[in-house]
Amino acid sequence: MTNRPNTPPHTPVRRTPWPEAAGRALATPMQPSVVYTSGSPDELDAHYEGSEQTYAYAREGHPNADVLAAKLDAMEGGQGGIVVGSGMAAITAVVLGLCQAGDHVLGGNQLYGKSLKMLGTDLPRLGIATSTADFTDVAAVEAAIRPETKLILLEVVSNPTIRVADVTGIAALAKKHGILLAVDNTFTTPRSFRPFDHGADVVIHSVTKILAGHSDATLGYACALLPEHNAALAMASSTWGLTASPFDCWIAERGLYSFDLRYDQAERNAAALADHLVGLKGVKRVLYPTRADHPDAPRGAELLGARGSHMVSFEIEGGRAEANRLVRAVPELPFAPTLGDVATTISHPCTSSHRLLSAEALAELGINEGFFRISVGIEETDMILGSFTRALEAI
Repeated sequence: MTNRPNTPPHTPVRRTPWPEAAGRALATPMQPSVVYTSGSPDELDAHYEGSEQTYAYAREGHPNADVLAAKLDAMEGGQGGIVVGSGMAAITAVVLGLCQAGDHVLGGNQLYGKSLKMLGTDLPRLGIATSTADFTDVAAVEAAIRPETKLILLEVVSNPTIRVADVTGIAALAKKHGILLAVDNTFTTPRSFRPFDHGADVVIHSVTKILAGHSDATLGYACALLPEHNAALAMASSTWGLTASPFDCWIAERGLYSFDLRYDQAERNAAALADHLVGLKGVKRVLYPTRADHPDAPRGAELLGARGSHMVSFEIEGGRAEANRLVRAVPELPFAPTLGDVATTISHPCTSSHRLLSAEALAELGINEGFFRISVGIEETDMILGSFTRALEAI
């Protein structure tokens, strides 16, 4: 019997070079590597000095994030944006990259719940002062500006109250006072609205939502007009560990190829659902930007034209008991705190996105136990309308 050597001549532990070929993959390759090798200390030094475009460590950047960011840049009309681990990570990168202790950040009083929590609780712990104002009222925004105000953060269409911010007026104020304007464009997307065309300095997205569109990737995006600001965002992302997963970037980039088709169909369904809900017994109010009864209808028409997005909010008569009955009556509609899936989903802000707000704060926003936010999907329109007819009949 021949004894085998203890170490095989070609151990699989050693890395095998990637095959080189004249042909290139049509689909984007997914590259999950944590680290990238360099040919010498000089080459690595050149990378960090910025004279050579390459990769070293995935927390600092990787190919799948750059491919996705380039596509989002093209959609928004920007250049040099970054992809990070979530929509909140994108907001974090913007604030930590562009602000410091002693600065003041002014946010809309109807921002997403976690954005309000960041403003109300977390940034003040870091020495960054914050306050909020009604962004549908430009006079209220100007009254809230301080000498130390560094950044204004707004959502074009608020989550979940579907109010339309006075972007034109606020952009003029920001320019007048030398303040950076950051616009969260998650609801509207570049299909409906491009903030850089309306005076924004920074654009933010939760890519998790309708851009990726399939509820299987958690990502955010931020892009600034000025290269030095983008460099600050990238440094904040690397330092604070806001890195995006290569796999999620790969999934989201694939989702973008169908984005226009998905968005347009979901938007058509949302407009039809909003009109349908108005006629159903038990509905107190419906919020959709293109409807004439929307409180910001003229501004919505000015900023968005006929594009109302895929989001509808409505309020039913009654409270928690009626809300429970509505949700249980339509198990085919996922009850989930998300938006932008290919299928229609229902969320209840009081128990999800805005659950940390006080009863007084919720009342001020117009959110109560009967308030629902609907992320409308791409199903057949009649299927969606039928589900909500049954849901309202149940209460």
